[in-house]
Amino acid sequence: MHLISTELSTDRQRASTAAVDDAPLRPYLGAVVPKRHARRAVTRNLLKRQIRTAFERHLAALLPGLWVVRLRAPFDRARFVSAASDPLRREVGKELDALFGRASRRQP
Repeated sequence: MHLISTELSTDRQRASTAAVDDAPLRPYLGAVVPKRHARRAVTRNLLKRQIRTAFERHLAALLPGLWVVRLRAPFDRARFVSAASDPLRREVGKELDALFGRASRRQP
């Protein structure tokens, strides 16, 4: 009696002909918000949501590939007291729109 199956769960599925190293056919997003720049998890999550939202807004204009957005510096906690503050949302949204706008294929 065999309790462990020797079949792979992917045996019956159609094999892909695309190589793993081939570039993706659409844009994919990665977001990196280091804890040293945004200490509170609620702040990091808010920033990641804003990154994904801005990415979706600019998706049609971006070339296919792997896109990574990384927070490079902390934001001023004296100026942006709350993680969910409207001024922080506006500032982050404005900067992300500028970054994705420069990266879009529509730019010369």
